[in-house]
Amino acid sequence: MSPASGPKRIVLLGATGSIGENTLRVIEAYPEHLQLVGIAARTHADHLARIAQRHPAVRQVALFDAQSAARARSDGHFPSGVEIHEGIEGLKTLATLPEADVVLCAVVGVTGLEPSMAAIQAGKDLALASKEILVMAGKFVMAAAREKGITLRPVDSEHNAVFQCLADNPTKDISRVVLTASGGAFRGRKIEQLADVTPADALQHPNWSMGPKVTVDSATMANKGLELIEARWLFDLQPDQCQAVMHRGSLAHCIVEFTDGAMLTHLCPPSMTFPIQHALLHPLRLPPVEPALDLRQPFSLDFEPLDHARFPLLRLAIEALRSGGTAPAAYNAANEIAVEAFLSERISFLTIPRIVEQTLEQMDHRDPTDLSAVIDHDAEARRLAHTFL
Repeated sequence: MSPASGPKRIVLLGATGSIGENTLRVIEAYPEHLQLVGIAARTHADHLARIAQRHPAVRQVALFDAQSAARARSDGHFPSGVEIHEGIEGLKTLATLPEADVVLCAVVGVTGLEPSMAAIQAGKDLALASKEILVMAGKFVMAAAREKGITLRPVDSEHNAVFQCLADNPTKDISRVVLTASGGAFRGRKIEQLADVTPADALQHPNWSMGPKVTVDSATMANKGLELIEARWLFDLQPDQCQAVMHRGSLAHCIVEFTDGAMLTHLCPPSMTFPIQHALLHPLRLPPVEPALDLRQPFSLDFEPLDHARFPLLRLAIEALRSGGTAPAAYNAANEIAVEAFLSERISFLTIPRIVEQTLEQMDHRDPTDLSAVIDHDAEARRLAHTFL
């Protein structure tokens, strides 16, 4: 949408997390092109209120937690006239706002699935930062997007990079898509050196500033496994076309190899403002919110193979990707339970992949016929993972 016809109106689900904060930076840098009209979070009502005060076009707010929503209605921190919704229905209300042009979903975990589907059904452009949605239900999300003629815009840096490299190249011309991985906080350590690492250790990412769950997933390489599953659905690939390599600098975000052997890569600094800006402004290209790479300064583009023995959660993700059906949903659910337990210091770092593997081994994976089957499988995997804690 051009400035002559008014700015794109944005609903931001997950406004208080790291993706949300970077999205706000982009929106506030280009008010003539982007306008925030709705925001949502799980519990951080005061944070949402401050965002609403900065963005007067925000008249609709949602808090997933009912108690947080009740407090928000009574404390008077929101500007006058702002309507506060709650629960999953509140998120779906925001995702289908008639005035919204783009819904950016940055809600962690299964919570974002129903609002994202509601946005697609309402004909909204969907910018997706919640990889779990496609990991769980890529079959149904992509089918709904095709039916509605919606282009799903990836916000993850790797998938946004692939999206840009593909441009107008048809899927049949792709040989493989290679996603790059930084290796996370423990990339220089052997697996036997990780027995006593703490959550504080795991959250020291060398390149990126992200939320706790994603940062731990980066250290275990579960994040890259989830991204491979997501890429399979986003770009209509076969499992063996989705691969990953180590790239410690986080400057090259993907490599796309075509059937004639030619390769394209995408370079930008390790900041989420770059993919967010592309996803929201596409096809418009404007100066970046943060400085681009300075080609006058030396940097390297070294790539290394990933050791599946060193990163068992990457191996398990690839196995779930190849198994298909509900296996990726079970992988994601068990990993969420295990990471939550690690962050609360209930289990060790090396117990995370054990819980995921035990959960996958105990479950009967099948091809889901509808979304309810996926949600049921997700719930069963979470219940089972809890028993292994």
